[in-house]
Amino acid sequence: MIYQESLDFLKDLAEHNSREWFAANKERYEKARENVIDFTTKVLEGVRKIEAGMDENLDAKKCVMRIYRDIRFSKNKAPYKNNFGVSLPTSGLKGGGVEYYLHIQPGNSFIGGGYWMPEAPHLKAIRQEIDYNAADLKKIIDDKEFVKLFGDFRAQEQLKSLPKGYDADNENLDLIKLKSFVGWHKLTDKDLTQAGSEKIIIDMCSRIHPLNVFLKNALA
Repeated sequence: MIYQESLDFLKDLAEHNSREWFAANKERYEKARENVIDFTTKVLEGVRKIEAGMDENLDAKKCVMRIYRDIRFSKNKAPYKNNFGVSLPTSGLKGGGVEYYLHIQPGNSFIGGGYWMPEAPHLKAIRQEIDYNAADLKKIIDDKEFVKLFGDFRAQEQLKSLPKGYDADNENLDLIKLKSFVGWHKLTDKDLTQAGSEKIIIDMCSRIHPLNVFLKNALA
């Protein structure tokens, strides 16, 4: 489980986001990070049973993202994130592709999966897969349980213009115009701090798994 002390650290960090405060509370950060790594180890063990193609060299420490922000080109100069991000790539060792993603932030945690903002070649391949096999994707995202857990898949940000190579009368244009292909489910603090909470995350990943399979097939 995620300890309440870990969430309390993130709450305090959000309120006192400075290098001086962080240095004075480095021990709290280290304990919170170790808690997240231990939690991720259990989640990763379960997700491997769902996602057989995951890289055998992927470990929990590599999955937990840095808490330090890159502020070089940002108006927000707060040096630290107010959350722990956990990326579980379905293949390889780097996130940013087809993955499961756990966001740990007091009052704003969630578990999600899919492919957020694919790069141009991948976006083209996914659109083509939708054009050819839209029925397979619709079967996944229109399933009542999927909609109940992850909401309206089509409500994600879409292109305002028509994608190159597609006609305005394409019956699957609402899917083809999507910029991202993800599903996410909000988690309460209690979801994360109760005993056996890793099972909740693993179960949610199993519900997202068919979407990830569709997306991976598009990129194969």
